[in-house]
Amino acid sequence: MKRSVNIIGALVFLLAGNLVFAQKEVKVETRESDKSLLVKTDHKGLDEEAKKKAAAEEKAKLPKPYYAKANAEKDIQALIEKAKKENKNIMIQAGGNWCIWCLRFNQYVQTTPELKKLVDENYLYYHLNWSPENKNEKVFAQYGNPGENFGYPVFIVLDKNGKQIHTQDSAVLEEGKGYSLKKVTDFFNSWKPKS
Repeated sequence: MKRSVNIIGALVFLLAGNLVFAQKEVKVETRESDKSLLVKTDHKGLDEEAKKKAAAEEKAKLPKPYYAKANAEKDIQALIEKAKKENKNIMIQAGGNWCIWCLRFNQYVQTTPELKKLVDENYLYYHLNWSPENKNEKVFAQYGNPGENFGYPVFIVLDKNGKQIHTQDSAVLEEGKGYSLKKVTDFFNSWKPKS
């Protein structure tokens, strides 16, 4: 029994030292029935910082498809003319280079062969920027300001004549820290031009 008390005392001493070093909240409990030592650590702050750091590192590695200085109105008009000739719909992915989910979606489509093929065969794709530098308010207003309702990315589908035929919330396409292949494929298949 004395040896158990000495071991517990040593553990408490070590834990106390770690408490001062880590400066995190630690709760020490002993159970009377089995004399085991339970340590509960509050890692919430550490976890959040680690998540932010990981997201920043991920974002830094991903391609940045949004161009804040683009003339979106002019670009979309040019896409409509091209879509008429190629018999394709227009997929507008609204968001910005600040948005990790926007960058993840772009990367997912570009690096998933079946999605890239589906998009290339059926759509002209455009990244409509929304950022503090350029909110493209006139263009977004034309499509009902979907970012205000759904957040980003949000998808605006136009037919070959430039008529808005669908707005898609991206949250329903998510799965874990990415996107569902089945949900994204179904979404692209649902709004491709009718033959």
